[in-house]
Amino acid sequence: MELAYIPSPSSGVLYLGPVPLRGYAFCIIIGVFVAVWLGNKRWVARGGRAGTVADIAVWAVPFGLIGGRLYHVITDYQLYFSEGRDWVDAFKIWEGGLGIWGAIAFGAVGAWIGCRRRGIALPVYADAIAPGIALAQAIGRWGNWFNQELYGRSTDLPWAVEITSSADGRVPGTYHPTFLYESLWCVGVALLVIWADHRFKLGHGRAFALYVAAYCAGRFWIEYMRVDEAHEILGLRLNNWTSILVFLLAVLYIVLSARKRPGREEEIEPGVSDGGAASPGEGDAADAGESSEGGSEGSSEGSEGADGSEGSEVSGGSEDSKDSKDSKDSKDSKDGAGSAKQG
Repeated sequence: MELAYIPSPSSGVLYLGPVPLRGYAFCIIIGVFVAVWLGNKRWVARGGRAGTVADIAVWAVPFGLIGGRLYHVITDYQLYFSEGRDWVDAFKIWEGGLGIWGAIAFGAVGAWIGCRRRGIALPVYADAIAPGIALAQAIGRWGNWFNQELYGRSTDLPWAVEITSSADGRVPGTYHPTFLYESLWCVGVALLVIWADHRFKLGHGRAFALYVAAYCAGRFWIEYMRVDEAHEILGLRLNNWTSILVFLLAVLYIVLSARKRPGREEEIEPGVSDGGAASPGEGDAADAGESSEGGSEGSSEGSEGADGSEGSEVSGGSEDSKDSKDSKDSKDSKDGAGSAKQG
């Protein structure tokens, strides 16, 4: 007898008034907003301009959704193209089915396009957005709870999830909530990246690589618990092998990058410094222009003052000369008259 368990929602659709919104899509949307919000805060703290993260996300998010869906459809093609299946269902992304590996790969392509248009290096953008991606995954996994999917083996633990649907081969019962395990793991990954980035000043894509490596470590053991149908290679699920490969590549990148480019970037967005202020060169040019204008005005005023002063002195000098001459002429006339009288 189960004393406690996590009940599954009776419906995977939420209604905003008359507008239906599937819980899976709602979780994805909220996750995207959280990722952009946190990424923007980290970007501005590094000296970037507010809004840049959102501008690049306009490219990254659609690419990521397309890539995630393609990975899911290709690796689980039997769900859409086998006998008795409708291939049109491959386009119904709102019913669930996004592969994180394809989402990250295609999302990186979209981010590269957005970064290139802004003159920004992709690694520095990836470092800023990495913890936000982990939190977006943590929120997005709750979409699997709405769809009653991605659960593990049967269990009677108090935190087991109750599956009530019998569609697509499901057997009602209580199971390990692997969606919850991965959600909590992703929160831990986000906190780890934020701490490590603050402690070690990670740069040149190493914060993003840390996120990838940490996520893969958790995804391996969580994937191992799942019981849904999946392709296997040498006894391991395909996603387990993918986790191992991507984990090794991420660790290798961290090691080689730290040797080749230690430290972190000083400038992350061209023409911006100190959290969105103008570059020093631009401010100096403006100050120089103002100083030049002020100096010209001062010189002009000084010249006018000097000219006026000189004019006054010349005028005054002319008047004094005239008075002196008149006085001299008058004296000479008197002397001449006196001489004539004496003679």
